[in-house]
Amino acid sequence: MQAFQGKTAFITGGASGIGRALAKALGARGAVVRVADIDGAGAQRVADECGGTAVQLDVRDADAVRNAVEAFAREHGHLDYIFNNAGIGAGGEAHEIPLPVWRHVIDIDLYGVLHGVLAAYPIMVKQRSGHIVNTASMAGLGPAPLLAPYALAKHAVVGLSTSLRIEAAAHGVRVSALCPSVIETPILEKRNLQGTGIPWVPDARRFLTRVAGTPYPVDRCAEDTLAAVERNERVIVMPARGRIGWLLGRLFPKLPEKLLQAAVQAERNTRAAVATREA
Repeated sequence: MQAFQGKTAFITGGASGIGRALAKALGARGAVVRVADIDGAGAQRVADECGGTAVQLDVRDADAVRNAVEAFAREHGHLDYIFNNAGIGAGGEAHEIPLPVWRHVIDIDLYGVLHGVLAAYPIMVKQRSGHIVNTASMAGLGPAPLLAPYALAKHAVVGLSTSLRIEAAAHGVRVSALCPSVIETPILEKRNLQGTGIPWVPDARRFLTRVAGTPYPVDRCAEDTLAAVERNERVIVMPARGRIGWLLGRLFPKLPEKLLQAAVQAERNTRAAVATREA
């Protein structure tokens, strides 16, 4: 993939998961990578792995994002790619999730992406080139029960990306929405919602595997993503079974509803069994 040789790439959420895999894949292709993450030490470790540089960054801070992106562009004279990848997950029964949790997810998963777009897009319009890649999810393309805050934000990211793509074309700027299915990343193991007031959170790995199958390797996700970016795909869906499921859902919308209702009920049954054992 010579398309990335010598190109500049700014990655948010780059300290782990998809962001880390993208940074490593881009570095291997000769890109000039800036790894940004709220975990500054983690960002530096990834930068060392990929031969790039790092910056500590909270994507909820619009001014900080703008300053970081503009500094990177000034340093190298241009900005070729931005991967707005930072995100978190939150799950549970929608009626049991407190409003502050919804806002927290939206602040990072939606506004974090928007802040990156608003920082990078004017630069790319001025230089009449560049590619914005916004990490959404298959949860942004269809129903995602027990993940309603996450799905809300990811649907918005898809809408932002596909709308901006049409506006941006006349300026020579490309925009893609990355919509992977379940990927093998640390988010599947995290239990970081304690203290939020949510009485019950489904086991992420168990539930998502039940819904979507075995998690896709994160390094393959990064490779597939860069190949799709090079092709300038509008919506990047992976793996193949995810694309098939998405297309089937569009053709037969009642099919995923039935399957997901069964998965949700199975998770509720698990919750009830755990509660009985702990009683």
